[in-house]
Amino acid sequence: MSVFTPLARPELETFLCAYGLGRLLDYQGIAAGSENTNYFISLEQGEFVLTLVERGPVQEMPFFIELLDVLHAANLPVPYAMRTTDGQALRELKGKPALLQPRLAGKHIKRPNTQHCVAIGQLQARVHLATRDKVLERKTDRGLSWMLDEGRNFLSHLSAEQAALLDKTLQEIDQHFQAILDLPRANLHADLFRDNAMFEGTHLTGVIDFYNACSGPMLYDLAIALNDWCSEEDGALDPLRAKAFLGAYAALRPFTAAEATLWPVMLRIACVRFWLSRLIAAEAFAGQDVLIHDPAEFEKRLAQRQEVNLPLPFAL
Repeated sequence: MSVFTPLARPELETFLCAYGLGRLLDYQGIAAGSENTNYFISLEQGEFVLTLVERGPVQEMPFFIELLDVLHAANLPVPYAMRTTDGQALRELKGKPALLQPRLAGKHIKRPNTQHCVAIGQLQARVHLATRDKVLERKTDRGLSWMLDEGRNFLSHLSAEQAALLDKTLQEIDQHFQAILDLPRANLHADLFRDNAMFEGTHLTGVIDFYNACSGPMLYDLAIALNDWCSEEDGALDPLRAKAFLGAYAALRPFTAAEATLWPVMLRIACVRFWLSRLIAAEAFAGQDVLIHDPAEFEKRLAQRQEVNLPLPFAL
């Protein structure tokens, strides 16, 4: 179970009483997290999620709170920080930054269809449109420079075939570094996988886990999401789901010529980002009772993205 900070009922009750939401009825650790500690919290006045942030400096938490407030104000189905009766959003519990947020309805989708992909494409476009005119700045700690540094360090840990696959994209990052940074920008979720969205049927009811959110190229956010929502078991893209996803997005936020040019490269870069982070986590938490996502999943996807026959629609 990925609950890095265990909590006892008395300390939870003391913490939660400041919100004025009634008695604590029940709480349960959430095993799905791989970076932060999360609990489902049942109070007399509703269902909530308590997050203790395990990774990242405390000074970045106001960014996440402000971003979610902006998205909530834009009527997007996102969590947002509950305030205590005296107006506090960011608090501390057992030495960790702590947020209480409403628990969103719905279930995660393991096998998305085209309708799910349309909903995610539309959601992502709406996030970008809500923030592109006033981007809240936060540099990701797992951006292009991180990929180059960590990727080169990891080459010696890999087989010759794996190293050749990784190094090819690292060279592309070097080649297109500035052009990527010059692409149209907004705020990004940067981790919009199937386990971070909830549906009731084909209706999108919530998007969660914004703790990788940052400012950056909108195309990168799109590549991250599409690589997960539209991939087959062998890592290949499902053209029907991918075209539905891209068409739904483009109907709200048309692509530029520069984005169309860099799209195949960006799909590969998005694979490298998660292949590396999973490889690093697998080494760091080896033998521990922590959820580790399979690095091979993104190795397969990167191999399949060496040729991309999926142009962006309606490029200007």
